[in-house]
Amino acid sequence: MGIFEKMEENDQEQLIFVQENENDLKGIIGINNTILGPALGGCRMLDYESEEQAVEDVIRLSRGMTYKSAVAGEDFGGGKTVIWGDPETHRTEGLFRALGRYIDALNGRYITGTDVGTQPEDFVLMRKETPYVGALPEEYGGGGDSSVPTAYGTYLGLKACCQYLYGEKSLEGKKIAVQGLGKVGFKLIKHLQDEGAEVIGTDVSSERIKRASGLGVEIVEPEEIYDVDCDIFSPNALGAVVNEDTIERFKCDIIAGAANNVLAEENFGHKLREKDILYAPDFVINAGGMILVCDELEPDGFDQERMMKKTERIYDQLLNIFELADERDIPTDQAARRLAENRMEKIKVTRTIGKGELNLD
Repeated sequence: MGIFEKMEENDQEQLIFVQENENDLKGIIGINNTILGPALGGCRMLDYESEEQAVEDVIRLSRGMTYKSAVAGEDFGGGKTVIWGDPETHRTEGLFRALGRYIDALNGRYITGTDVGTQPEDFVLMRKETPYVGALPEEYGGGGDSSVPTAYGTYLGLKACCQYLYGEKSLEGKKIAVQGLGKVGFKLIKHLQDEGAEVIGTDVSSERIKRASGLGVEIVEPEEIYDVDCDIFSPNALGAVVNEDTIERFKCDIIAGAANNVLAEENFGHKLREKDILYAPDFVINAGGMILVCDELEPDGFDQERMMKKTERIYDQLLNIFELADERDIPTDQAARRLAENRMEKIKVTRTIGKGELNLD
């Protein structure tokens, strides 16, 4: 499928390819939808296998941000940036400042921040070239570590799943398989253990495994995590983990985690429903980090208490989505997208008020 066909299929407004030789910058800025406001979405750095994979990733991620903002009740659209490079060796001042210049040229149409493979310090550098940056450290006027509300919102999302499925929101005694022990996953397991859950974890990083093992987490090999007999499977690394190879391996009642694009294709939402596995749509449950950045952009600046209260809404949002899915006998991700699309349509109509032409004929 060609690039324009992919854009049409995902209602993608823009793809902007950027490169700068001196700093070895190769990146794509994706703006999916700006009905609700400027596009908002993090900047991911990953050593992609091909250009096609990078294009696919930025389109899917920016589309997910459109739905994430709409369901969360924020007035921002969906965007994302991907940088093609190894975050262990490729993160330099010149690269992020060069990317900042390209983002600045969009004049506020897109606002970015941290994502997989990037750190807040990268955006302190980028901030020297553009004001359209969020998720800055507190000492630079930002909200600090966005993984804190992301992990907290995910934790509340797991409780909402238990409430809906078991009639009790407590996670005590629940066996939870956590895939990914990074910035979000590690904070999540602390929440889970504090409530008395049994945690089995995995990661590709030996350093992260060592850190989680120090908390008493049972560790399994990355490929074995799909076969763990558990109550909840929680993906918190990269996406597309519910796919043709894994769908029959899950031995859980619930799939809920902070990873983006958990479903390799939308039809896997139907397959999970057929298997009676409750799925918490990723763009709903993992919205905490985006909520932090949105709060930074409020006219009166960032407010920690307000941001956390907005993050707590994730619990009720998921319960509403689960009820809608059951009422209409549709997958939960489809129910969430319908809510998002309905809100965007209503706001789109309001934006036309007062815009009509005066006809004196």
